[in-house]
Amino acid sequence: MNELDALLITPPSRLDVYQELSNEYAAIEPPVWSSLIAKYLLKRGFNIKILDAEAENLTHEQTAEKIISEKPLLAVYMVYGQQPSASTQCMPAGKKTADIVNDKSNDEIKSIVIGTHASSLPSRTLLEEPYTFVCQGEGPITVEELIKLLKKGKKNYKDVPGLWYKENGEIKNNKSAKMFENLDQSLPGQAWELLDLSKYKAHNWHTFHDLDSRNKYASLQTSLGCPFKCTFCCINAPFDRNTIRFWSPKHIISEIKYLIEHHGIYNIKIPDEMFVLNPKQVVGICDEISKEGYGEKLNFWAYARIDTLNDDEMLKKMIRSGFKWLALGIESSSEHVRDGVTKGRFNNFDIEGIVKKVRDMGFYVGANYIFGLPDDDLDTMKETLDLSLRINSEWSNFYSAMAYPGSQLYPLAKQKKWSLPDDKGGPGWIGYSQHAYETLPLPTEKVKGSQVLDFRDKAFDIYFKNNDYLSMIRKTYGQKTVDHINKMTKHKINRKLIASSIIFIRLIQRSPSSNMI
Repeated sequence: MNELDALLITPPSRLDVYQELSNEYAAIEPPVWSSLIAKYLLKRGFNIKILDAEAENLTHEQTAEKIISEKPLLAVYMVYGQQPSASTQCMPAGKKTADIVNDKSNDEIKSIVIGTHASSLPSRTLLEEPYTFVCQGEGPITVEELIKLLKKGKKNYKDVPGLWYKENGEIKNNKSAKMFENLDQSLPGQAWELLDLSKYKAHNWHTFHDLDSRNKYASLQTSLGCPFKCTFCCINAPFDRNTIRFWSPKHIISEIKYLIEHHGIYNIKIPDEMFVLNPKQVVGICDEISKEGYGEKLNFWAYARIDTLNDDEMLKKMIRSGFKWLALGIESSSEHVRDGVTKGRFNNFDIEGIVKKVRDMGFYVGANYIFGLPDDDLDTMKETLDLSLRINSEWSNFYSAMAYPGSQLYPLAKQKKWSLPDDKGGPGWIGYSQHAYETLPLPTEKVKGSQVLDFRDKAFDIYFKNNDYLSMIRKTYGQKTVDHINKMTKHKINRKLIASSIIFIRLIQRSPSSNMI
């Protein structure tokens, strides 16, 4: 009889996904979904462990050896990553680990894979990947019912909701598990007790004020899902509709209190796809934080949109409650480009004005931009870069557009026969990683994928070597942070796909920023 009912596994992917940046600059985040599912199962009396190979800095072979030594009834591969889109780029790491486990254990350990990617392509995942089962959906109920069945020694899987499996060589799938509505009751927190929280590390920019505090870090989920339908986003793939559900402010403060009092953690990421959305929810959390008197010490960062930042009283409460950073999905300077990916709800908003407002209120801003969206050309991409330079936020993320499985862009790209990483002869799922050697961005009607990638990498250098930016950072955080950024920009990301157009390079060089480098 197996003593361990389930082992929830985060496979090691950092080195492949981030190259040299993985050593010093990439975050190591607590596995949110593993901890949520683990807590759910623990509350139901199951014996559960978490194996976070990323935090333990294990190789695929070492991870496999640990899985085999634990002898779980069910090995649960949690393939998510640090953001929803990162699920796809982490698939190769799961496969490498599972292949070793299957080979060395003679396929005796049953396995299931859970994540945004698996929910997006369940049939293909079952056919191509080395797992016994695939979960389509959130996961907790599927894993619970599967464990119950396995403990009884039964193989009649038809009643396990959200399960994909093979029967006599034929693919079978069951109806999805019911979505949780009351999160306080259904998913009662994160299993912090199963994690060694000393092994996690914040994003470098999150602790620009004190780079030595990066190892005091946690990631706390306060909601699930998103009501928006941005064409490039795949976040809702595990859910059966575009919606958002919340944990109560009282539940959230209990989690924050635990992190502070038991681990001395004040640097906290809110990984919700859209935290600043419902003013009542946000204010409720802020009020609970104020009651406990934590606001001055906390350092939160959370996602917001330009069109959700119009409640000044809410924003003032956030500042007083320790919300230091807002990550803003600006994406493009072009209304036309944003409209093309249904990001056009804030096309009439003054982007620069709103960013200035929140920074004047005391927030730091991490601005997110995407190059190579379907309606982009070299001129609109340059306009987006110029916008980022005018805004000059404390941090900027520059992405190449990807048609992630689970997004509306994925079938569009297939229809238009645009080159995708998972095409025959392509690099495979690792090609969806923004920082990998094999990165293969989405082309558009007017721009090649190689040009998009080259533009993104040059934009990164232009921005972070910009004298105006470095001067602002020096004034805000001091010379130590400037030195850190300068060291970061010396790391060059190796790319397999390189643009060679002289015209293209000259276009970049005409940026007003070129005189500041």
